[in-house]
Amino acid sequence: MAAEVMTLTESDGPVVTNLVAAALGGDRTAWNQIVERFTSLVIVTARRYRLQEHDIADVAQTVWLQLIQHLSDLREPEALPGWLASTTRHECVRLIGLKSRQRSFDPQASALADQAMTPDIAFEVVEDFDHLDRQQAVLAGLAELPDSDRRLLTLLAADPPLSYAQISQQLNMPVGSIGPTRGRALSRLRATASVSQLVDSDT
Repeated sequence: MAAEVMTLTESDGPVVTNLVAAALGGDRTAWNQIVERFTSLVIVTARRYRLQEHDIADVAQTVWLQLIQHLSDLREPEALPGWLASTTRHECVRLIGLKSRQRSFDPQASALADQAMTPDIAFEVVEDFDHLDRQQAVLAGLAELPDSDRRLLTLLAADPPLSYAQISQQLNMPVGSIGPTRGRALSRLRATASVSQLVDSDT
């Protein structure tokens, strides 16, 4: 985990600045050193999202391709670690959101994906963000939850709304347990990497 929160020391800054300048000048050795130096940062960041190893490899490849495209846009080369971590998180959320839309859910869960979590639950979780960011984060966060949590939140967000009695019957859960279980499921959803990263990015 230390790699993800890595910050540059005073001695690291000039080294990275020189590497970036050399890479921009076409020095392949400098580029390889950048990749070698920061690959662990990208991998550790991606692993927080519980991706499969082949997905982590795809994320890393995408991040490096984006760096090739945007290396010249870095106003401060010392900010490279933060840029890599942020880009990795964004790519992980994008990938999880894509997979969640492709996943074969039950009918109620499919309806939830179609609704893009615009009802109450999404706003309870991340109410201060733009709709698209909120949609992607909550969908990705749902993919990280246990099936029982995801199914409960799906039923609670159904349109038209289901009664607690109907939810109780479908989940074989006592009516009195739905409210407390819902609260715990929402807490776990807020704590997922996808949702927490969205909140952290605004603090």
